[in-house]
Amino acid sequence: MMSRFRTPVPLLAALCVAVPLPLSAAPQSVAAAPDAGPPQSGPGYADLADLVLAAPVIVDATIRSTTRIKGAESAGVASGLTRYYVEADVGALVRGAAGVPARIGYLLDVAPDARGRQPRLKKARVLLFARPVAAAGDQLQLVAPDAQLAWTPAMDATVRTVAKAVVAADAPPSITSVGNAFHVPGALPGESETQVFLKTADARPVSLSILRRPGEQPRWSVALGEIVDDAAGPPARDTLLWYRLACALPPTLPDTSVGELDQAGAVAAREDYAFVIAALGPCGRTRGEASGGASGGAAPA
Repeated sequence: MMSRFRTPVPLLAALCVAVPLPLSAAPQSVAAAPDAGPPQSGPGYADLADLVLAAPVIVDATIRSTTRIKGAESAGVASGLTRYYVEADVGALVRGAAGVPARIGYLLDVAPDARGRQPRLKKARVLLFARPVAAAGDQLQLVAPDAQLAWTPAMDATVRTVAKAVVAADAPPSITSVGNAFHVPGALPGESETQVFLKTADARPVSLSILRRPGEQPRWSVALGEIVDDAAGPPARDTLLWYRLACALPPTLPDTSVGELDQAGAVAAREDYAFVIAALGPCGRTRGEASGGASGGAAPA
């Protein structure tokens, strides 16, 4: 039996399945960011970066229609949520290697508002973070239950900035763990240098360098390669490199990282690492690190 709306039941099943997300190796289409406008009050940089990294397709769209899904077709919907099949008109493709048609469809699970009423979705302008559905070019699957966001100029600008940074030739890699740390005292009292090597998903070298000199504030920098440039300095907040560090580094230097240092060197290395963590500040992530449900889920890459 066919569904009450135009999307057939087998396709609904495909939309509901949470599949691992293969980020395309092909160059991604990334639109330029418009004027940012006033500061955003929604998700912060880390939350948006998580979504961008998980989504091979990002679109700016306006919801055209919604159809409530009931019965067997709504199986798996979390308690308190309502599932809709949504059709939306694409206003702009923010990211996507293969493009998308002018009109798309997707599943969305939504919660009632504070008064217990279903939100009014029709004509809402939204940002969608999604993956394509195989053999259905006009259908998308959201990468997480919260991967539809109300569009704002500031959020749009941040998403486009992150999307552009992700596909740049010099994009910083994902940090997987902390490697060995080395500490060398200087010739003068209070002078020293600590290097902390980081392990990355693609085995590219990344290291932290912390310099201390008598009478000066400690200075630190990050190197994305074999050569350490002390003049490079730390990354600016709310950049992809800052996000890679602030949201991946553990709060304290692991014991395994100082296993080759003597006691004094280990203490100094831990202090220098703590200085870096404090300078980076909190990641600020508010979303769960993994999402599931009808909209699917994927961990950030």
